[in-house]
Amino acid sequence: MPQDPTSETETVAKARVTPAVSEIYPCLFYRDARKAIEFLRNAFGFEQRMVVPGPDDTIAHSELSLGTSVIMVSSTKPEKGWVSPRDLPAVNQLICMYVDDVDAHHARARAAGADIFGPLRDTDYGSRGYECRDLEGNVWSFGNYRPGAYWEGGGK
Repeated sequence: MPQDPTSETETVAKARVTPAVSEIYPCLFYRDARKAIEFLRNAFGFEQRMVVPGPDDTIAHSELSLGTSVIMVSSTKPEKGWVSPRDLPAVNQLICMYVDDVDAHHARARAAGADIFGPLRDTDYGSRGYECRDLEGNVWSFGNYRPGAYWEGGGK
């Protein structure tokens, strides 16, 4: 069972977190960041790297990883314009994530209640994947697509 995202152990462990190797780190904002962290861990398999609690039961900052990718999750900060997709008239982004076993990932996400709107399928460019929404409406695409791999091979 995953630990509470704001447990003292998790907060203190931030000093021992291995540096991430990516050069882009999406930052996602949730009305209920604590619940979102649990959802992302249970539905999508993210691992909690660190959590910094904020005032009034909020999350000031957190880092979650899936494979070598890292995302940052925190509570909304409306004063900065950082809001949940629930607060917007439309979603203007899609988070694409590579996973090794797309079918197992799809089954896990479905079992955890992810809103799967793009069915599990094979593409004409050689990958397999699906699309879903998380509990606050962020749109995710999970699959075995690696940017450039198909195109570098001449589209074959």
